[in-house]
Amino acid sequence: MNPLLENLRLPAAILAARAAQFASRALGRGGGSTMPGVVARRVAPAVLKQLSRRLPRSSVALTGTNGKTTTTRMVGGILRIAGVRAVNNSTGANLVTGVTAALVSDADLSGRPASEIGLFEVDEASVPKVAAEADLKILAVLNLFRDQLDRYGELAYTGKVIASAFGDLPSDGAVVLNADDPLVASLGTQASGSRTVFFGVDEPELDTGTLQHVADSKNCPFCGTALVYDTVYLGHVGIYDCPKCSFGRPEPGYRASGLAMDGPRGTSFRLETPTGSRELKIELPGLYNVYNALAAAAVAGEAGVGLDDIVRGLEEFGGAFGRVERIQAGNREAFLLLIKNPVGFNEILRTFVSSSGGTGEADNVLIAINDNDADGRDVSWLWDVDFEMLAEKGARSEAAPPIMVSGVRAEDMAVRLKYAELPVGSVIPDRAEALRSALEATPPGETLYILPTYTAMLDIRKKLSDLGHTHPFWEER
Repeated sequence: MNPLLENLRLPAAILAARAAQFASRALGRGGGSTMPGVVARRVAPAVLKQLSRRLPRSSVALTGTNGKTTTTRMVGGILRIAGVRAVNNSTGANLVTGVTAALVSDADLSGRPASEIGLFEVDEASVPKVAAEADLKILAVLNLFRDQLDRYGELAYTGKVIASAFGDLPSDGAVVLNADDPLVASLGTQASGSRTVFFGVDEPELDTGTLQHVADSKNCPFCGTALVYDTVYLGHVGIYDCPKCSFGRPEPGYRASGLAMDGPRGTSFRLETPTGSRELKIELPGLYNVYNALAAAAVAGEAGVGLDDIVRGLEEFGGAFGRVERIQAGNREAFLLLIKNPVGFNEILRTFVSSSGGTGEADNVLIAINDNDADGRDVSWLWDVDFEMLAEKGARSEAAPPIMVSGVRAEDMAVRLKYAELPVGSVIPDRAEALRSALEATPPGETLYILPTYTAMLDIRKKLSDLGHTHPFWEER
């Protein structure tokens, strides 16, 4: 492609993308977080390369199965505290078109960026293309769980796809990996061109005692021998060693220890980094959000942010839209907790619903399951979720109302709950109607816990926005 021709096309691409974004929002077709990228790339195919190379501090990308949006927003909060302006695809449009759209919206008509650094969450399958175009300096891999089998298939293949992008990082770049996920940790052997940085948790008291039946990467990724676990945290994530070859859990450079988990109210822990350590508390609940915070700390630290700014950014972070988001709905509260696969669903159930110990704290529950493309068409994963933990004695208060279900696959969800011998309340496929009914059934002053898949979350959140309880998802607040 002729560079001069591409430079001439750039202003037209940016202008066309702005028009597409305006039309998308004006017509109610979404937040304009993807279509502008599609339009810009058609007008100027090299637009992502051109714009990303004008960022003074290059770009950072985060990928993995769970936690991309939350962790990316955590890093964004840390960078703001540090006085670094970042452009990011904060709405979760994580394909190459979404990354392009974010950069286009940040640039003026001449292509000059307003930001210093690019900060992008990237779909696992899109990592090679984004890495080839977006001038990445840091690439973080959070975890790899079985997710949307109709899209990704085997985890080992997904790992190879991600690792194929390591070669596009510069010699002074960094690959940030989860030491406690065996498959992710093993990718470090393929990052020879850049430094490899690991993060992990050291808290033996959180050992679940056994691998869950939904654990995926239970065998050594090099020799195939069953890994021996000293500690199991969630799914296949923990502290492990291979009894046959030299593979084992790498030593984390960024570490969390001394965890004190306070259910929905957050978690305190000690953050240890190469430059020092601090005690802090994040407002997000659950061990999975401790991993998100660790990953954010590692990415920010490797990007040159100081420890004080990292801690302040993590402590001030309040959640990402729809993932872990509290919304005041009149005299009730709606708490949105995105679900997408068995491991994530199990952790939410363990953290919020069963951990209330019969106190009634998480009695009001609405589960909404869709099977649109963005959710994954195959909903057989619902049978791998450990709903039976809710039927255990004391897990929920005896007066807890039946669990309400909604979404395109509401009936499937209801059947799964019945097989777990849990009481099923209203089955209302329409998300807006289900939300209204669930809020009405929630006593004033209490919280409705909403557990939706991705597109169901967008439906429910839009209804909450239409009712004036929150802002549209594409608006930063």
